[in-house]
Formats: sequence, structure tokens, C-alpha cells
Amino acid sequence: MFETILVAHDGPDGAQKAFDVAVELDAALHATLQMVSIEEDLPRHAETIGELQEEKDREDTYFRQLAAHAKRRAALKGIDLDCTVLQGHEVKTIVDFVRARRVDLLVIGFTGHSRIYEHIWGGTSHNLTSLCPSHVLVVK
Repeated sequence: MFETILVAHDGPDGAQKAFDVAVELDAALHATLQMVSIEEDLPRHAETIGELQEEKDREDTYFRQLAAHAKRRAALKGIDLDCTVLQGHEVKTIVDFVRARRVDLLVIGFTGHSRIYEHIWGGTSHNLTSLCPSHVLVVK
């Protein structure tokens, strides 16, 4: 049914729940599991190049640690996880990645960094379900 599963993971609880579901699905379906994280919070108006580089280094370190943790968790289920970190707008970058990799199923969390969406569905998850060319599983 699903040969390629992609989980979008940026670290918060909602993304971690989505990751756990994607790992269980992959273990059951014996599909190829991939994870994508998007760096989008780099300053747009840094005062110095050093300031921009410092923030970029922080983001890189965070996502390297997230990927290492995710790989360890997937390995516990016998899954070899491929992790990719990209820069850009979350929705556009994920949709482009899904198209390029011909992903069958995108797994995403319902809430991200902001708890305001616990009561109102909006933001990234809503836009991905509308724009993504593949099936999308939203995990609450």
C-alpha cells in the first residue's frame, strides 16, 4: 500500500507523536521510512554575518541531535531511518520534497511549537493536508 513514508519532525510533542506513529507504521508495512526537518527560523535581518552564522550553527546542532535521536529510536524497531534537513518555508519545502521523492504517505503532527492550535486547526498541518500531493496522516 505505502512504499515510502515520510515523517516531518521538528522536535515538539506533536511531531514526536507523529514520528512514533510513522515508525510503527513502517515496522508493520515494511516500507521505506524517511524523516525531514526544516530550518526556517534563521534571522532575516541579522546585524552581522557572525550573528547569522551563530544562529545557523545552533539550528544545525539542534537538527543533528534530533536526527541522531530519531535514528536510535527507529533502530530499536529494526528500521534504517534516512534523515534530511532542509532550509526554507516548512509547507513549500515539505511539499517539494514529497514530490521529488515520490512519497506515498506524509505523517505530521497536529500541533507544533504553538499550543494555540489545540483548539483551532490551522498553520502548517492544515496547509500540508491541503497542498500535499500524497496521502497525509495527521497525528493528534
